[in-house]
Amino acid sequence: MYHDVVPAGAEDSSGFPGRDAALYKVTPEQFADHLDAVAGIAPDLPDLPDLPDLPDPRREAAPPITFDDGGVSAMTAADLLEARGFIGHFFVTANYIGTPGFVSELDIRELAGRGHVIGSHSCSHPLRMGHCSWPQLVTEWTDSRAVLCDILGADVRVASVPGGDFAPQVAEAAAQAGITTLFTSEPTRASQQAFGLTLHGRFTIQKWTTADTAAALAAGRWLPWARQAALWTAKKLTKRVGGERYLQLRRLLLRHGTEVQWGDRSGTT
Repeated sequence: MYHDVVPAGAEDSSGFPGRDAALYKVTPEQFADHLDAVAGIAPDLPDLPDLPDLPDPRREAAPPITFDDGGVSAMTAADLLEARGFIGHFFVTANYIGTPGFVSELDIRELAGRGHVIGSHSCSHPLRMGHCSWPQLVTEWTDSRAVLCDILGADVRVASVPGGDFAPQVAEAAAQAGITTLFTSEPTRASQQAFGLTLHGRFTIQKWTTADTAAALAAGRWLPWARQAALWTAKKLTKRVGGERYLQLRRLLLRHGTEVQWGDRSGTT
């Protein structure tokens, strides 16, 4: 799971601004090194039945490489992916389409036309989506999917959960909205069936992730997986225990941009 691919010092040029978002942004040079390290690895991947069939073997030869948020650096990432025979799975936050730092409708159509997968990342990107009300969950998935279907003139049934805060009702609402494949932030290679959709976990890439670690995760090696699983479990516990205080501390320590209106903070979608 990647987010943005931007030059060092230009982290706010793509995707959400601020120090917290910057932790998940890599440079083009880093990303190229990751792809070179991953190239040739063909692990035993879960079936991804709802992703488009491609006329070449790229989908079968590589693990799914996903990008959350919908930052405009998707175009840079796509160039680097294609140069090495990969495709990307770009999950777009619908409310931000066409705003500074995010992909436009033209960009989305171009990415799809180049063979990449486009999916929903909700409308408003709630940081704690698992805590949203049922009506908001349904709206987040239904409206964001409708926006992308209208832009592409094609059905969109794949999505990823924003903020890493997953709960069963998030998947249930996604299924009700017509999504059939949902990516979470759980660091696992195992897929699950729930509410008529398929859940896939992902490994998180941060700005300090090395190419060797990316390759090891892609190959399914135990040690880097176990490290991510332990950190993820601790983070989930902190979120659950801290609640609103967790968000307050997060803002204090990381000072994300005040212009970002996360869906569970603004009360709107």
